[in-house]
Amino acid sequence: MPLPIINSIASWVLKQRIHQIELFLKYPNEVQEELLMNLIRQSENTVIGKQYDFANVRTYHTFQERVPISHYEDLEPLIERTRKGEQFVFWHQPIKWFAKSSGTTNAKSKFIPVSSEALENCHYKGSKDLLCMYLNNNENSQLFTGKSLRLGGSKQLYEDNNTFFGDLSAILIDNMPFWAEFSSTPSSKTSLMSEWETKLMAIVNETKVENVTSFAGVPSWMMVLLNKLLEETRNENLFQIWPNLEVYFHGGVSFEPYREQYKKILPKNDFKYYEIYNASEGFFAIQDQNGSNDLLLMLDYGIFYEFIPMETFGTSEQKVIRLAEVELHKNYAVVITTNSGLWRYLIGDTVRFTSLNPYRIRITGRTKHHINVFGEELMVENTDMAIAKTCQLTNTEVIDYTVAPIFMNGKEKGAHEWIIEFKKKPECLERFSQLLDENIQSLNSDYEAKRYNNMTLNPLKINVARENLFYDWLKQKDKLGGQNKIPRLSNSREYLENLLSLQKM
Repeated sequence: MPLPIINSIASWVLKQRIHQIELFLKYPNEVQEELLMNLIRQSENTVIGKQYDFANVRTYHTFQERVPISHYEDLEPLIERTRKGEQFVFWHQPIKWFAKSSGTTNAKSKFIPVSSEALENCHYKGSKDLLCMYLNNNENSQLFTGKSLRLGGSKQLYEDNNTFFGDLSAILIDNMPFWAEFSSTPSSKTSLMSEWETKLMAIVNETKVENVTSFAGVPSWMMVLLNKLLEETRNENLFQIWPNLEVYFHGGVSFEPYREQYKKILPKNDFKYYEIYNASEGFFAIQDQNGSNDLLLMLDYGIFYEFIPMETFGTSEQKVIRLAEVELHKNYAVVITTNSGLWRYLIGDTVRFTSLNPYRIRITGRTKHHINVFGEELMVENTDMAIAKTCQLTNTEVIDYTVAPIFMNGKEKGAHEWIIEFKKKPECLERFSQLLDENIQSLNSDYEAKRYNNMTLNPLKINVARENLFYDWLKQKDKLGGQNKIPRLSNSREYLENLLSLQKM
């Protein structure tokens, strides 16, 4: 069958989903309430369902009163029981897949349950909806005349007691429907290679001869791959390799610090960027408009959402609210109940709502990765945007960074200490530092108040990282590959001190 016909058929099939999306756009809170009750009804006879008497839970308020907010550590004993072969512990169907994740930095591994329902009705449904929205917004797209370059994690699947664990990307590839395998590159065999540096060259060699029309992956690691590809092919931009390239689907870390770098290797004004918000625990939100920074919260993927306002998070006044109660432009910690048996699970991400009709969000950071030592409430969204703006003003490019507090010492005031690895260094580091400080103040009024006349905080301090410092740090921790992230902000100096020590070696 000719490729243009395949493209037309695939586009038509995917667009049929638009009518279902319109349902939850029209009745968002009703869809969420019905979804929660379905999850509860399905799980009445599980261990956790009997523990909290799900059989007699008929309202959200009863559910909220009976089931506590949970962290991974709270659920770990139940998850371990399932990993050892016991079933119907927290979900009504057998679970054999576990997405192994150590989070951003913790050495201790997490095993996030992934049910068959979650694979089909959340993760794959999210991937199809992403394509559906993109095609709906771009009628002349030729996406399916070529292939999508995917860059996932670097771990194969391992078997234990008839259960399987590995990167979420490995689980998705292993269960991938035929239509996705047909339209993807590199091959599953290459995608699942464990050793990152060998895998990198294998992907380059396999994909440079394909007709790639889109690519998908974490911006930081994708940039490493694309730079290697340009280096090996001796080209200046990606259109010289793939002339039909039209969109980059990205997620995992903020795109802002990398935007200008991508523009240089993708020099077309009509090239599209689409952001997604997904994790081992689920697929949550999708950019649904061209040229937007807002993500549509997907409400019919088997995930029930609750939110904790960050101003009360972790305090005795902490309160948990449902979707109908959120307000615009406030930071919230995200709590999820899922069709993989995660009940009121604190995922660790923070978001703010930019629209309530429909519900659209922006990811602002992590509950553990912000700085509030001096009452400045600094979020990753602030620093990513400030870095992007400062780079633009100084013709500078940043590879990675992390920030920690300098604690008050006697009469010495506090400050923020940065370590930044530059791809293109600023001509004047002092001017860069000053502009960065000013840009953070313009984005965060609490930081601005603490910086006023150096009243509480002194000007920020920047350490320039040596070449490949962050790469070497991740390699030392066996965290090379497409799903691993640098912790941007911390209330402690642990990550910064580790990097400074490695800098001296």
